[in-house]
Amino acid sequence: MSTPPEETQSKLPLLVLVLLYPIAMLGRRVLGIVSHTGEVFYLLQAATKWVYRGLTNKKYRLGRSAIISQMVRIGVRSIFIVMIVSGAVGLILALQLSPPLEEFGSKDKVANIIAVAVLRELGPLIGAIVLTGFAGASIAAEIGTMVVSEEIEALEAHALNPIRFLVVPRVLASTISMTILGVVSSFAAIVASMGVAITVLDIPYDTYMDNMLTQAKMVDFWTGVAKGAVFGTLIGIIACTNGLRVTGGAAGVGRATTYTVVECIVAIVVADLVFTAIFFALGLF
Repeated sequence: MSTPPEETQSKLPLLVLVLLYPIAMLGRRVLGIVSHTGEVFYLLQAATKWVYRGLTNKKYRLGRSAIISQMVRIGVRSIFIVMIVSGAVGLILALQLSPPLEEFGSKDKVANIIAVAVLRELGPLIGAIVLTGFAGASIAAEIGTMVVSEEIEALEAHALNPIRFLVVPRVLASTISMTILGVVSSFAAIVASMGVAITVLDIPYDTYMDNMLTQAKMVDFWTGVAKGAVFGTLIGIIACTNGLRVTGGAAGVGRATTYTVVECIVAIVVADLVFTAIFFALGLF
């Protein structure tokens, strides 16, 4: 018995909806990501414009006291936790690398691997991830609370630009702080790995230092410094963007902090991948 034409026509729209729903959801998600990325770059452009004005025009001051206070809150207070995490990673690397290298009679080469890995990658990467949780979420929550309590509108009512007075100090502070924290993180990891190598793995101090200095080059150090600066800029600008786009009261502030942590980590890893691809193509390794 054949299906009546009316029933066939009624089933077709439902079937089309079922098939197109995943595509529509994917498209909406992609458009949302593109739109949010555009917001981040727009805010970065606006912040860069205010920084340029502050450096070239005496009429527009950057507000050194605000930048320094943000550096203390973002960078100085996170030094201890960054050193703990990086030191622990350095210990782990030394202990994990020793057994396989010892099988080839190259246990002293632990210093070579750790020096390059920490200076190029792990130092700035660990510092950026710690700073994301320590300061990125805090910046987003702080600015988001100001949006909810209409303090941003109050600034605009007094002819004060929120980007100049709120975003620029935080982005500059996170960039400068992360640049320094990347170096501190690398130093802590190397010192910790050196300590366990000398005391536990019985690698002489002179051997460890000679191998490390032979393998590590200045380009490795400056690679980590450049990554730290970019990571800090990403953390600051993403946190400020999510804070400024808060809606929905306290629940919106909570969503902004969650999105900030996730987006910062994804952006940092992607930026690290781009750095690595560029340096590999240029033969800087």
